[in-house]
Amino acid sequence: MSRLALFVVRTLRGEWHAMVVDPVRQLLRRGLSGLVLAFVAAFGVIFFHAVAQHPAGEAAVRAVGGVQADLPLWLALARTPVSLYVPALDLPVWAGITQLFLAFALAELTLGRARTLFISYAATLAGTFTVRVMIAIGPGWWGLGLPPETGHVLDTGPSAAVVGLFTYLSVVRRAPVVFFLTGGSMVVESIVRPNLAGREHLIAVAAAIVLALVHERAWRRLRLPRGLRAAAPVEPPATRPAVVCPEPVLECADAAPALHGERVPGGRAGQGAGER
Repeated sequence: MSRLALFVVRTLRGEWHAMVVDPVRQLLRRGLSGLVLAFVAAFGVIFFHAVAQHPAGEAAVRAVGGVQADLPLWLALARTPVSLYVPALDLPVWAGITQLFLAFALAELTLGRARTLFISYAATLAGTFTVRVMIAIGPGWWGLGLPPETGHVLDTGPSAAVVGLFTYLSVVRRAPVVFFLTGGSMVVESIVRPNLAGREHLIAVAAAIVLALVHERAWRRLRLPRGLRAAAPVEPPATRPAVVCPEPVLECADAAPALHGERVPGGRAGQGAGER
């Protein structure tokens, strides 16, 4: 029992450092510039929510950022970036804004801006494409297919990106508690409320897991050669032989012909250096 308690304490402590302490350190080092994506996402949702309170504004928001499965693919792809800021109609806005800000803040501080955008966009696109496949399959297929009228329902908006970011972070940062809170809640949601949003959330979770595992595998391959290079002994640079002082060399060169009976300048062959 004590081992189990010790394991739980170590796991929670490591997860606390990975998900809270390290991002806070990055925030203190980078300042508010490390929260650009979080502020943009939060203010974008607030803006589109305020515009959608009027009938004309709601139509404009749907025309700019409303993604449905019955739209042409090119139009759905063009609206997908804006759909990240369009809140779902059946979800509480302010609670969703808090989750959105926290997800983008942690991801931007931990993963960087480029990878945060990639993961959020990939999770959203995964849900959009998979729903189209489910509608093409049709009802049946052990509950995987969807009826054609599902194509008129709006997608989940930014919630798929939020779920994808939390799941990705929990895998790459070794945070099982966050993983089960994220993935487990999506499973419960899909069982309690079997709707389109629940399916898209599960798809976002699966896509984030795959991306995290691929990243971990690629990172290990990149780190292995570096470790081997670091462990290999460093050979000293090749050095040239020491240069002999020119004075002894010249003396030896002057004496060598006399020893072999060769002609020496200023003397005769066979004479020593001191002969006249």
